[in-house]
Amino acid sequence: MINLRGLQFEECISEQKLLQAIDRVAAQINTDFAGKEPLFIVVLNGAFKFATELLSRFEGTCEIEFLKLSSYDGTASTGGVITHIPLDVDLEDREVIVVEDIVDSGNTLEKITDMLVSGGVSKFRIASLFFKPGSYTKEYKIHYVGLEIPNDFIVGYGLDYNGLGRNLNAIYKLKTTKMTNLVLFGPPGAGKGTQASFLKEKYNLVHISTGDVFRYNIKNATDLGTLAKSYIDKGQLVPDSVTIDMLSAEVDKTPDANGFIFDGFPRTTAQAEALDALLDNKGTKVAAMIALEVDDEILVKRLLERGKTSGRKDDADESVIRNRIKVYYDETAILKNYYQKQDKYYGVDGVGAIDEITERLSAVIDGL
Repeated sequence: MINLRGLQFEECISEQKLLQAIDRVAAQINTDFAGKEPLFIVVLNGAFKFATELLSRFEGTCEIEFLKLSSYDGTASTGGVITHIPLDVDLEDREVIVVEDIVDSGNTLEKITDMLVSGGVSKFRIASLFFKPGSYTKEYKIHYVGLEIPNDFIVGYGLDYNGLGRNLNAIYKLKTTKMTNLVLFGPPGAGKGTQASFLKEKYNLVHISTGDVFRYNIKNATDLGTLAKSYIDKGQLVPDSVTIDMLSAEVDKTPDANGFIFDGFPRTTAQAEALDALLDNKGTKVAAMIALEVDDEILVKRLLERGKTSGRKDDADESVIRNRIKVYYDETAILKNYYQKQDKYYGVDGVGAIDEITERLSAVIDGL
């Protein structure tokens, strides 16, 4: 997986497969143009890597000229073809091989054909490394095709996304699967952990609990865990940067996940901004902050009941319970404001049967 200007691309065609395709095209051209001196017209910028390999396999003598055209802006077609570097060669009675990186709609090919015909060539052939039959709208013949591919947006081997990716030796396609990243909140006793487990299974999400991540790193004495422990041992707060690095490592463990449930993070606006930056760097974003809403008195009653069997002292003292709830609301108020400004905050009624609450949460997620 690679990240180009905020978008994720996954490898779909290996360098070996590309070179095998170029070998096949070169063999066909060598057969058709044996003993001749064709003019190769290389269409820039995308075809430079293909042309380099193809021309190194041509067994005769030839001339080479370059033509620079563009028909894409980012991942979208501009609907027209712009000439940046025109042809500066006599085409009269020449045998020409046009070297293209990719033929999709055929708009560029149409413009090149008009140039060649008006220039008086005696014969021309089109050689393209890639061909998208599903999006081709013209009737011009493409004589030499390396690989037929689906109508995906691809980069690599000369093809780019906003200037990046041309140097890659394999082909990568744009990852179009939408990731559903959730920030899940709920006061003590709201059943957040139970719901996170259900949502994780239902939507195939990865549940990242900040507490679990900290305990894992410290227990296993990872570099980040050792660093975090050094602050804890001094009675200091662990810097946000360390926490974010831990979360980043967790996200990187499952790059193909459908999304993540962040539990226990963020707690402050600075942390929320840091999480946004982290996900943006990985080509995704927070889809929603979902907060379970439960009346305080119900929470107190639930926790006191739980305290009878859990053995947790903070579940047995009503004053401690009420203070925990207050701390939760203080933190949530800050984040609620942050995500409301992005239209990403969703409050969900957390009272009722477990499956009823799951259905309410699912209705929010399905609507994202």
